[in-house]
Amino acid sequence: MASIAVLYAPGTNCHEETAAAVERAGGESALVHLQYLLQGRSHLMDYHAAIVPGGFSYGDHLGAGRIFATMLVAKLRGQLAEFLDAKRPILGICNGFQILAEAGILPRRQPGTRAMALVENQSSRFEDRRVRLLVSQEKSMWTEGLEGMILRMPSAHGEGRAVIPESGHRTLFQFTDAQGNPTMEYPDNPSGSPDAVAGVTDETGLVLGLMPHPERASMPSHYSQDGLKLFQNLVRWLKR
Repeated sequence: MASIAVLYAPGTNCHEETAAAVERAGGESALVHLQYLLQGRSHLMDYHAAIVPGGFSYGDHLGAGRIFATMLVAKLRGQLAEFLDAKRPILGICNGFQILAEAGILPRRQPGTRAMALVENQSSRFEDRRVRLLVSQEKSMWTEGLEGMILRMPSAHGEGRAVIPESGHRTLFQFTDAQGNPTMEYPDNPSGSPDAVAGVTDETGLVLGLMPHPERASMPSHYSQDGLKLFQNLVRWLKR
């Protein structure tokens, strides 16, 4: 079975829940500490997909996700390039999205060249809320069969306002109001993200950054299981 690496570092706090969501979707997960990669005890190409989960990696010192991203680019650029060239999927959730942006993996798949940022919420505070997400018509294996649907899952971040000055990205998820319309209005758009951006993918549709937490909407005891659909799509794609 294809193995999915769930990468984590000091301060990451959603890795076990994310790994459990992968398993719940029928996949095989592997918790991989960043130090395993840095020390050569593991290699990205040992895995068929990678997920960078949420939390506060390295305490978000110097900026959300910045230290994790800097270590990826400075020490693992070759592995990242090989992984991307092999067209293996990557999902960054919340802090993971911030890491992918800081590393330049999103939106342009160019490690070391940052082309977007996730900055402080317009409310200037940490926002922990249930949100609704409109799935766009953009082609991506992450949302295959979900186009046009409204998904519900929780969002919890202090820096989620997407600033994307250049083209090259594709918006895959937008925050919506109760009527399902993309919105800039608070609190339906808790970060104040322009164009209601909640998640973006690269040009291949294989690399996804998503601010809300799909792993927190993956169990019957959760208020929604919509997040499980993303993990199921990943597992289904890997089995092809």
